[in-house]
Amino acid sequence: MSEPSPIPLSDEPRADASASRRRATLFKRLADVVCLPASRINAFERAMTSDLLLELLREASLVERERLARRLSSVAEPPAPLVRVLLRDTVSVARPLLEETAHLNDADLIACLYQAGAEHRRLIAQRRGVSEVVTDALIDMDEEAVAEALLRNDLARLSHHGVEHLVAASRDAPHLAALLLRRAELRPSHAYVLFWWADAETRLSILQRFAIPRDVLEEAVADVFEIAGAGMEEGVARKALAFIGRNQRHSDATRAGPFQTLEAAVAAAGGGLTPEIGEEISYLSGLKPITGAKIFTDPGGEPLAILCKAAGLPRAALRALWRGLGRREADRSGATDHALERALMVYDAIAIDRAQTVLRYWDWSLTSGLSPALLKAMRQDDESAIDEYSPPQLTAMLALSRDFGR
Repeated sequence: MSEPSPIPLSDEPRADASASRRRATLFKRLADVVCLPASRINAFERAMTSDLLLELLREASLVERERLARRLSSVAEPPAPLVRVLLRDTVSVARPLLEETAHLNDADLIACLYQAGAEHRRLIAQRRGVSEVVTDALIDMDEEAVAEALLRNDLARLSHHGVEHLVAASRDAPHLAALLLRRAELRPSHAYVLFWWADAETRLSILQRFAIPRDVLEEAVADVFEIAGAGMEEGVARKALAFIGRNQRHSDATRAGPFQTLEAAVAAAGGGLTPEIGEEISYLSGLKPITGAKIFTDPGGEPLAILCKAAGLPRAALRALWRGLGRREADRSGATDHALERALMVYDAIAIDRAQTVLRYWDWSLTSGLSPALLKAMRQDDESAIDEYSPPQLTAMLALSRDFGR
């Protein structure tokens, strides 16, 4: 009996391998064409080749896509549809385009940051000259690593909205505060809000950089003060003059309040700072109660020093308010408490007119100058502190937040 003939092997694996090699070769040849210099290929030929490559990308391997992206990154004007697809690919594919291709338009970058991952967004944040439109979109994603990359990128351009959002974000990411101080886009209004949750070193940097005199403004509006003295109507003009002028104390409050002078109110506070005395000190110092509440409940003590210096109070007044708030003046060894020592240092270092600038920015920003994002950041953890200090102050702050929400 003859042996059965062997079963013939299938030609399909060999055919599949051959087809794969043909597809890979075709992909490579088309990539060669699409990356030719402009002197050897016109725009229509490049676009046609790009369309064919887009179809082949569906079956291209990771290695092939990475190789194509690296080659396109050196092309002066790579085909936009091809680049758009590669930008949304894995990080290893998108990286050379995001790091090395200068001519990526804002629309492609924004599409990438919304449709790709966090690492893609971090790479976009590190690009040279990234525009305000793109940085705003990156910042709105609320990713700490991306925000840090943007702030470290000196060539990234930040809008006013973007800086406000980053200042608010630094409330929960304290290390961003020092990076924000490096940015030229940071305005005094941003810095004085940032101050409230910054550490001691950052607070000192803010005061050194942004606590400036108002001499130029005073000279420019000197004649307007005479008109105001004759009886200018209440409104934004009077608020602006109050910000510029040298007189910090509220003369009307001196005549109407229970204390004849600010010094008398501070002396009374030394025996215990009650909500009523605290409000009177705020009025006598030319501040709104909500600003006074923020100052008195701040754990650092620097705002208290600013208040005393701006209002022309002596160094002893700072200690009296410190005692009135029930804070420790010395440690167990008898040395001055670190927080009080820091507050006294700020009092000694800052000039009266500069302290007034800081105080008036706080008063202005807490009642009229904050965006909703910054107001929300400032209110974080404040409600309980202000409630302990004075229930009416909590009501005032909640009313303020409702006004901003309209």
